Amino acid sequence: MSRRIRFAFVAGALLAGVVSFAGSVTGPAQATDGHAAAAGTAAAASPAGCWLVASDGGIFAFGDAKFYGSTGAIKLNQPITGMAATPSGAGYWLVASDGGIFSFGDATFYGATGAIKLNQPITGMAATPSNGGYWLVASDGGIFSYGDAAFFGSTGSIRLAQPIVGMTATPTGKGYWFVASDGGIFSFGDAAFFGSMGGKPLNKPVQSLVPTNSGRGYWLVASDGGIFAFGDAPFLGSMAGHPLNKPIVGMVRFGNGYMMVASDGGIFNFSDRPFLG
Repeated sequence: MSRRIRFAFVAGALLAGVVSFAGSVTGPAQATDGHAAAAGTAAAASPAGCWLVASDGGIFAFGDAKFYGSTGAIKLNQPITGMAATPSGAGYWLVASDGGIFSFGDATFYGATGAIKLNQPITGMAATPSNGGYWLVASDGGIFSYGDAAFFGSTGSIRLAQPIVGMTATPTGKGYWFVASDGGIFSFGDAAFFGSMGGKPLNKPVQSLVPTNSGRGYWLVASDGGIFAFGDAPFLGSMAGHPLNKPIVGMVRFGNGYMMVASDGGIFNFSDRPFLG
């Protein structure tokens, strides 16, 4: 059974420290013991907490996740579409749809596409395990690598059935997966393909891909909370068939399972670890 947690508008703003909530939550939180989640969203690192990021870059820290800064008070050229935590969990990057990068805590700035004319908007990012770089992915699957992030391939020259909604790096940092809104999976480097929902009927579009700790499996989550498990990823439950106030926009690995986040900041925990919101 999921543990559903709702956060009031005022409580969320106070917990974020200095930001007001203006705009919807964009994609998954980052759990404090996880690596970057996919789907144009985010993740974090430590034992029992998460960050939520809003489209204006407002940050909401829950559990033991700490607030390191935000863009909530800054006038952005384009909305925030993704987030990645540093391996230490002591910082994070935010990325906007134009590829602008905002670094907080121990997150180092390695470059951005903010001044480049993009063919398609940036929908997600992932950090390398060394904390020495990151990748940005656009909705056409184009990849932009910075720091020690190596280029392993892209779908930039491929005609896609549906747009790429995010990416996730492998535990080694020597590969990555893309996920499209139809559940199609694209694997590069040492990222293995374990299955996908591409070509299969979905009730709602896929929002995110989350790998297991081993990197030998992954979960996909759809906007209705439906879960699709592949490889060594166990199915521990879903929100499919349950009424949601707002759609699911992302998911992170948490404990022995996963935790979903809705666009209103609602959290749905399917794991052996209590979430301290």
